[in-house]
Amino acid sequence: MIRLAGLCKTFIKNETRIDILRGIDLDIAQGDSLAILGVSGAGKSTLIHILGTLDRPTSGSVYFDDVDVFRHNERELADLRNRKIGFVFQFHHLLPEFTCLENVMMPALIQGIPWANARKKAYAIIDELGISHRLAHKPGELSGGEQQRVALARAMVMEPAILLADEPTGNLDTETGKKVEDLLVTFNLTKNVTLVVVTHSYSLAERMSRTIGLKDGRIYTGEYKATF
Repeated sequence: MIRLAGLCKTFIKNETRIDILRGIDLDIAQGDSLAILGVSGAGKSTLIHILGTLDRPTSGSVYFDDVDVFRHNERELADLRNRKIGFVFQFHHLLPEFTCLENVMMPALIQGIPWANARKKAYAIIDELGISHRLAHKPGELSGGEQQRVALARAMVMEPAILLADEPTGNLDTETGKKVEDLLVTFNLTKNVTLVVVTHSYSLAERMSRTIGLKDGRIYTGEYKATF
């Protein structure tokens, strides 16, 4: 489903060239679950941002179903993200002025789904995540775990083919993080959503079907725990 070919990302800072990604080749099958490990600065977040079309590579290609996605213009990429890709980040990035329900409805409304249908879809996924009693609450009125569940509901409301999670448990306590891990794994197994997780959590990484490491901008195939 997803193929990365010769992916490179370079920044120029103070006239100094910084190579973040150096020729990444990677295939990810539909329904796969993949953990990406590595120390800070290894390029993990850059890789997942490019995979989610939030950033463009300096060179190389990202293929979804054999289509080079970066041949699309920005409007087409935005539509692709909204329809096919769900995002969960360490910090939930919920809109503080909107309720739980309104935050989850947002991707459906952006896609042009009528309000009543968007509400129905949002309520269904909120209920599935066990936070239907928080529909009318705003993010500031929710616990960290509840906020992350709302963010996960927002990511899943459009039933994406791909769910990208960048340190989804990094800002949570152990017990709450375990619950979020369970939800991610459940979505992968029951909905056949392709799951890619950047994490420092070995407990989460070990629940994925595959694990890779990033080191110095390249995929590392050695012993992750000893290295990272």
